[in-house]
Amino acid sequence: MTEATTQHLADTDTRMAEPTTFPLPTDRESVWEADRAHVFHSWSAQGVISPLPVARAQGSRFWDFDGKGYLDFSSGLVHANIGYQHPKLVAAIQEQVGRMSTLAPGFAVDVRSEAARLIASKAPEGLEIVFFTNGGAEATENAIRMARLHTGRHKVLAAYRSYHGATAGALTMTGDPRRIPSEPGLPGIVHFWGPYPYRSAFHSGSPEEETQRALAHVRDTIMVEGPGSVAAIILETVVGTNGVLVPPPGYLAGIRAICDELGIVMIADEVMAGFARCGEWFAVDHWGITPDLITFAKGVNSGYVPLGGVVISRAIAETFRERVYPGGLTYSGHPLACASAVASIRIFEEEGIVEHARMLGTDVIGPELERIAARHPSVGEVRGLGAMWAIELVRDRHTREPLVPYNATGAAAAPMTQFAVACKERGLWPFVHFNRTHVVPPCTTSVEEVREGLAILDEALTVADAHSVG
Repeated sequence: MTEATTQHLADTDTRMAEPTTFPLPTDRESVWEADRAHVFHSWSAQGVISPLPVARAQGSRFWDFDGKGYLDFSSGLVHANIGYQHPKLVAAIQEQVGRMSTLAPGFAVDVRSEAARLIASKAPEGLEIVFFTNGGAEATENAIRMARLHTGRHKVLAAYRSYHGATAGALTMTGDPRRIPSEPGLPGIVHFWGPYPYRSAFHSGSPEEETQRALAHVRDTIMVEGPGSVAAIILETVVGTNGVLVPPPGYLAGIRAICDELGIVMIADEVMAGFARCGEWFAVDHWGITPDLITFAKGVNSGYVPLGGVVISRAIAETFRERVYPGGLTYSGHPLACASAVASIRIFEEEGIVEHARMLGTDVIGPELERIAARHPSVGEVRGLGAMWAIELVRDRHTREPLVPYNATGAAAAPMTQFAVACKERGLWPFVHFNRTHVVPPCTTSVEEVREGLAILDEALTVADAHSVG
């Protein structure tokens, strides 16, 4: 070891012993003022928001600077599946920082390979290779790129009630109104109606009829677009933000059959639904379906370090054995992110988190939401799996008129705003979207905490009831 190297290491050790961050604020005002002065928030008109300054988070809760705690029924953005500050996950990241904090994606790195192996081991048989991204939007972007190159086709079918990310291609695939201000987007994206028995676009009278008619609609869409031009069908296995829409029996199997028949790549977007959220490692496991590509992010490591990716079938991976894949990211398979994924999956296994999330759905959330629905005229329907549920709020149960209009803003959205405020006043942080509140706590949340949160929802729904006519 040279003298210069020895001195460098000594200097590094000295710097590590010194404070490496800014003096931590202890008051709400300074945090809020710094945020408003310098932070540009997503999906927001900057002048009308007032972000809550958060002092700390632990488990399924976080606290503001006044000491008020909130039970988090949103899991952040439905990503903190393992909860906040899990000690084993924090320790794994700290250990990796000391061992190898970063390295370019072109090298073979042990922790990257192990993360890929573990993720693939939880996917359906035949999906063995992982391409790492920084998050879910980049995962869906790369999935459709792979599908287009694999098939030599350019069109991609995506559902109207969907969210696939906020980058250019992912946002074009997104079916909700957030895509509209950025249009025109990526060419070749065609939207179709997915199943939604409660508000059927096909006027179905049963889940079975909904499946039949929804699949016929997909076939008709492919027919008029030209089967030889369609590269992929991308869908959220369980639609997330746009309603927690659980596919009716036979729907996913029908999509798989259509794709097999017509040479179309089936992409399951499991960014939100995967890694215990629906009570399975991947939500497709509920239906025994094997897609050609699965996109993941969020719950793979609960967002402790940004990470996403695509799990790839043998056939599609083989396309790029001798052919260059024209895509990549500087931070693909980042060592810190991969270390957090390895630790997270081991924690899931050791603590039985998948099984716990499944139990929460079958034994706690599902039954209790049915009882809540019976007590409140504003509740039109409850639906979900595992730790992923939605309460659909209505003005009239008979007509199913939504409590607020589709994509409502301002005064039109007031009933939902009032409901959310009522939850927060009682110490519950809700996830609300359009006329729904979602029940999506961390998958590690205890039965007692879930019951606590549901009791608060029960109280807050009286606010929604005031706008209901029965």
